[in-house]
Amino acid sequence: MNIPAELKYVDTHEWVRMEGDIAVVGITDFAQDQLGDVTFVELPAVGDMVEENKEMGSVESVKAASDLFSPVSGEVIEVNPMLENQPEILNSAPYTDGWMIKVKISAQPSILISADEYKNVISA
Repeated sequence: MNIPAELKYVDTHEWVRMEGDIAVVGITDFAQDQLGDVTFVELPAVGDMVEENKEMGSVESVKAASDLFSPVSGEVIEVNPMLENQPEILNSAPYTDGWMIKVKISAQPSILISADEYKNVISA
């Protein structure tokens, strides 16, 4: 299971890469593996506000549908345009091309955990 050490995680299986006051958000390799082949992604729109640990969208796959939870609070400033027509990118590249949204954070996130802590979450 790929769990990049430079990213932060939440126990609902989303990851965050901080770029100054911008948070790039996606789902983990573990999450996409559990879902199976992703067929549809519903994400907030640019300008929407997301709130830490609150629902921000959903992912559907051939196996199941799963809610997405925001690991940060702030304004959505970009949504990955590739996911609308190619949601399967989440399966092949969850940490790179499969990023979901970029958020200008409005408060320091309090629920983020390290890669090692996330490994403990998925092995429990």
